[in-house]
Amino acid sequence: MEKPIERPSLINTYTRSFEPLKNANLRLYLGGQAISLLGTWMQSTAQSWVVWELTRSESSLGIVVMLNGLPLFLLAPWAGGFADRFNRRMILLVTQAIAMLLAFALAVLVQTNLVQIWHIYVFAFILGTIAALDFPAQQAFIGDLSGMKQVRQAVTLNIMGLQVARMLGPAAAGFLLKAVGSAAAFWINGLSFLVVLLSIFLVKSHKQEMNKRGSGRGQFREVLDYVRAQPRMVDLLIFASLVTFFGLSIMNILPAVADHVLHGDSQTFGLLMGSSGAGALISTLFLLPLSQNAKRIGRIVGVAAIWMGVFYFLLSRSTFLPLSMLSIFLVSLGAPLVLTTGLGVMQLMAPGDMRARIISLFTMVSFGLQPVSSLLIGYAAEVVGTQTIILVNAICLATGGALMLFMRKGLLQWELKPMVEPILSSQEKASKP
Repeated sequence: MEKPIERPSLINTYTRSFEPLKNANLRLYLGGQAISLLGTWMQSTAQSWVVWELTRSESSLGIVVMLNGLPLFLLAPWAGGFADRFNRRMILLVTQAIAMLLAFALAVLVQTNLVQIWHIYVFAFILGTIAALDFPAQQAFIGDLSGMKQVRQAVTLNIMGLQVARMLGPAAAGFLLKAVGSAAAFWINGLSFLVVLLSIFLVKSHKQEMNKRGSGRGQFREVLDYVRAQPRMVDLLIFASLVTFFGLSIMNILPAVADHVLHGDSQTFGLLMGSSGAGALISTLFLLPLSQNAKRIGRIVGVAAIWMGVFYFLLSRSTFLPLSMLSIFLVSLGAPLVLTTGLGVMQLMAPGDMRARIISLFTMVSFGLQPVSSLLIGYAAEVVGTQTIILVNAICLATGGALMLFMRKGLLQWELKPMVEPILSSQEKASKP
């Protein structure tokens, strides 16, 4: 008599998601990242409010995000190849050290009341350039630390740290803005980089042979050719683009929502950002680990995109702070399911020698759209009104998610097969019968 197959319980499925933390090096690195990200979100919130106080302009908020995101789009053809070819630890040490110095410089300008809007523009572009080089190296470095069998869980754990920071950072920044002024957030962010620099220096990663063939653009074309031949990778990129263009761009005009729609102040803005972080944290802590055991990835990301559109619609109708906070909380349950799932699954599907370049492509196609979307939503909000542009984006996001889910052939039935063999290089995959 055959023994019945035991299905993993909900608790076992959930606890298995934390297994990468048994790796001491990964645990040290993710701990440093979590502290640094807390400072980063505090600075980001304070910076948005500084821009709003200087200009009272939604378009200025959009320009800052545009300048911050533009390098992600422009440098993607080189950044991923750079991380695949050179020592990732050294790349991270250099990028994090420069970001720390920039945070301290901004702190001085804000503290002395010398800051002007053009300072914010310049710093946003420089920080975006650093982030464009840092992100592919950082995500690939997580795989170096965890090993590819646990890379999806490790990426999720890193996002958990991000979402904790995203919840606590804006709330703390809102309190600091009210109590002691915005400069404190910049000083704290600068100090937080010391922790992540120490963690990068101390961890030991798996050594791997770096791919030094060809130019950055040539290697990027190789990645484009590979991804075009993978319909499900294309689907994940489209979903990430929808969520970034029509969803995340709304977060950039939350200062205007706090002021014009809810008639609040910096603390109101902090509460809205904190609600977003709380929703993303709940999603990352509970929904993402459970979704990793699901096979129908297309259904998960499609329903999450539609969900976000529905609750952005609710936000567009709200003039009551608790309802607005609830709307943003519910919206933020969906975003990690699309973006983190997409990033983790694409790493699993990637050939070993293309991993950082595919991460860079994901960054370019999704987050690289933020320069355009941020600029458009900022100007559109000034012309047609903040609530109206949120309504338009909500309809576009929900409709786009539904069309993708039901019009893309095979997406509803797509099942992610479990990985039972090591990830091969592109040459090895090509030669495999």
